[in-house]
Amino acid sequence: MEYKIRTAVPADEEKIRELFLEMLRTIYHTDDVQGYGDGDPDRFWSENRDRIYVAEDGEVVAFLSVEIHHDPVDYIYLDDFSVTTAYRNKGIGSALIRAAEEYAEQTGSQAVLLHVEKTNTSAMRFYERLGYSIFRDDGNRFLLKKDIEDLFCDALREKDKCGASG
Repeated sequence: MEYKIRTAVPADEEKIRELFLEMLRTIYHTDDVQGYGDGDPDRFWSENRDRIYVAEDGEVVAFLSVEIHHDPVDYIYLDDFSVTTAYRNKGIGSALIRAAEEYAEQTGSQAVLLHVEKTNTSAMRFYERLGYSIFRDDGNRFLLKKDIEDLFCDALREKDKCGASG
């Protein structure tokens, strides 16, 4: 299996919509889910800095939507994230997260944040392995955070040289 990570284009929208529904069915254990509404992904095709990364292996098999926020500080928010069942546990999710983290560094963001459902314990373990930790309890979800300094430390693989917070 050889997959490629790239920025999504409008032609990917149909497959992204399918993967979004697959993600919702997996999280909520029901087929009774609502996908994106008309025009929801349009903001990713405009000139703003939000983007979607996709993994493709002949076709799109995974995606991660990335939003840039500036209040109260500059940060990246990882929103929708789905890897189709047959491609899970093959490193694709980690590669998509790394692409988003690199984008966070390029944009000067201070942190990467995301929400995870409390009941989604496998996703929680996945994010913890990637260096994310609980920043806030939001009821049925946790807000997880990884500081950009931590990204730098991970890249160096020398956390002891990154100070007390690294």
